[in-house]
Amino acid sequence: MKITKLISVICIGSVITAGLCSCGNKNKAAKAKAKGEKEVVETIFAVNAYKAIPRTLDNYLEFGGNVQTSSSVDIYPDVQSGKLSKINVKVGDKVKKDQIVAFVDASRAGMDYQSSPIKAPVDGTITSFPFNVGATVSASMSVGKISSTGTLEIKTNVAERFLSRVKMNQKAELTFDAYPGVVFSAKLVEIDPILDTNTRTLGIKLIVTPSDSRLRAGMYARIKLITDTRKNTIVLPSNVVVTRNEEDVVYIIDSVTNIVKASPVKKGIRVDDKQEIEQGIAPGDLVVIKGQSLLSDGSKVNVVSVIE
Repeated sequence: MKITKLISVICIGSVITAGLCSCGNKNKAAKAKAKGEKEVVETIFAVNAYKAIPRTLDNYLEFGGNVQTSSSVDIYPDVQSGKLSKINVKVGDKVKKDQIVAFVDASRAGMDYQSSPIKAPVDGTITSFPFNVGATVSASMSVGKISSTGTLEIKTNVAERFLSRVKMNQKAELTFDAYPGVVFSAKLVEIDPILDTNTRTLGIKLIVTPSDSRLRAGMYARIKLITDTRKNTIVLPSNVVVTRNEEDVVYIIDSVTNIVKASPVKKGIRVDDKQEIEQGIAPGDLVVIKGQSLLSDGSKVNVVSVIE
């Protein structure tokens, strides 16, 4: 008795015209039956594959914080008491040390005095000047603030359980609602020595590097603090690894025979939907990333697409 081999294609994750597969197999089956031949069906699985290429995978902590100036100095009048008679600056103006920012008139009924100048104590930018002409001020009252806007910083807090992952000089990525899709860089420059026992958090400070004129004090930053970087490692979508006989495996395709081999793997860190593979996959291997759930060692596949 002759044996006729029929191939059945199981389509997984791809749209293939089932009618064509079905009609072809039925015609072959009908001819084989007419000749009295025995049918042998070989199943081929349609899959999508991924070419393993070494990449960089960053693990991170995510939180938020407000951008602020790195230093701020109050402006005080020299006179004991008086009224603002003239204001020379507004918020946003850059000033030099000893530049006159306002005048105070200390005159009272029956006594006339020459207006006294209020000088900037340092170089910087006026970030606050809430008073108007005619307001009463005194030597102990701050009439405004001068800040150094050249260096911007962000202070935030890290939960106690993450302390082992936080180190000086770690890099961070910043994003802002005002600039969708734009990533700014920062560096961790300060870690508080004492934990806040009320909130169980530790304060940290980052500076924006390099400085960028698009950023303003008061903006809210979404922060990704890079805590671990794996270079030249194999990274797969996290759902690619399957469990077979209590073992983590992936299916590697032989590019000549299109037969898959179940390869045990050792998983590394997982970041979002990405999984690091430390052992079990070599650079250049073709790994099944869609359609692997029905596969077993030795299955034959039809590779519909390859992603690199």
